[in-house]
Amino acid sequence: MVKHSKIGIKGEQIATDFLLNKGYIILHRNWRSGKKELDIIAVYRDVLVIVEIKTRTTYDFGYPEEAVNKKKQQFLKFAAEAFVSTHPQYINIRFDIVSILMDDENVKEILHFEEAFY
Repeated sequence: MVKHSKIGIKGEQIATDFLLNKGYIILHRNWRSGKKELDIIAVYRDVLVIVEIKTRTTYDFGYPEEAVNKKKQQFLKFAAEAFVSTHPQYINIRFDIVSILMDDENVKEILHFEEAFY
């Protein structure tokens, strides 16, 4: 497996554990519909939360959360629409980002941006 894939998988597990510890209920990880994918779909209180996870080992290419640009946000919105179209019970929806900086196997920083974009 490629190193960046291993880091991404590790980051997804770290983010999942982080959210569970905050009281989130994880509904899906790596949910797919065609070419659309959502890293984590969770519920927190009465809100459906779509979580994009970005994991990096350095700041050489910027902060991890900066990778969720306008194009990526639009893609996530389309994917969320696909999910909600088959799960209409969710009325309140928000988009979060979990940004993780790792040093080998250790988490150096984890940031949770709630309501990161609309």
